[in-house]
Amino acid sequence: MLAKSLGFIVDCVAYDLEDSVTPSRKGEARSNVRRFLQQPRATGIKENAVRINAVQSGLAHEDLAEVLKAPNVDAIVVPKVSSASDLKFVTDVIDYARLERHTESSSATSASPIKLLALIESAKALTDLSAICRASPLLSGLIFAAEDFALDLSLTRTPSLTEFLFARSAIATAGRAHNLASTIDLVCTSYKGAEGQETLKEECLGGKALGFNGKQCIHPSQVEAVQRAFAPSKQELQWAARILMANLKADKQGRGAWTLDGKMIDAPVVGRARSILSKAEACNMDVDLVKQMWKDQEPE
Repeated sequence: MLAKSLGFIVDCVAYDLEDSVTPSRKGEARSNVRRFLQQPRATGIKENAVRINAVQSGLAHEDLAEVLKAPNVDAIVVPKVSSASDLKFVTDVIDYARLERHTESSSATSASPIKLLALIESAKALTDLSAICRASPLLSGLIFAAEDFALDLSLTRTPSLTEFLFARSAIATAGRAHNLASTIDLVCTSYKGAEGQETLKEECLGGKALGFNGKQCIHPSQVEAVQRAFAPSKQELQWAARILMANLKADKQGRGAWTLDGKMIDAPVVGRARSILSKAEACNMDVDLVKQMWKDQEPE
């Protein structure tokens, strides 16, 4: 099962030690993941993450002690984060392991810092988001775990997802307020067939509209749709290129605000355009070609 992931082309693969592993096989799973992440990196995976067991379970320290021996661990996914203390605990364990490796090998200093991704799964976590976001310098993102959140609040998940609107908005907003790189939306549990793919697309676009910049996938068939939805569309890319090309000319004319297609363009809109082009470059889109297409765009 682990070997199948080597063929993925994704931003991050999370190898699970929590819910998908029965209590009697936790030790075996730790060893398997550690050995797997000691192998050469897969070229199509940008980050290797490991979801450990919750701090409250008493198993997190053993998980970290084992998987941090592997050189190719980029991130730790911390489940059931309910307060800042959970992330502080994981950070302390990582710092100690890093110090221990430094005393054993000077090459450890060249390794990139391990990132933390916090799973928000409860009402308590939602009310403590600000403290959680400030808990660790290693924190890189927040992930919304809808099913556990629904369990905590005795909610029934519906196709509209309106029961999660407050939680999703709060998580996306907190991530942005604290300048976290990632805000990852809920899992789409429907993925088989055309109907499942359409549901996935709708959920992706809804999450993107709320401010999330990624989505959890539970099956390889979901990856392409998620990547397509969260990448800038052709229309967004062309709009952003037109804005930036026209803004270059507006700057030379000393115009801080101008119009395009009858709509006012000012600094926030230009900033949005820059953000879209930056994301497009990260998605390996040919931004320079699109800019060249619109090099003659004039501000109105």
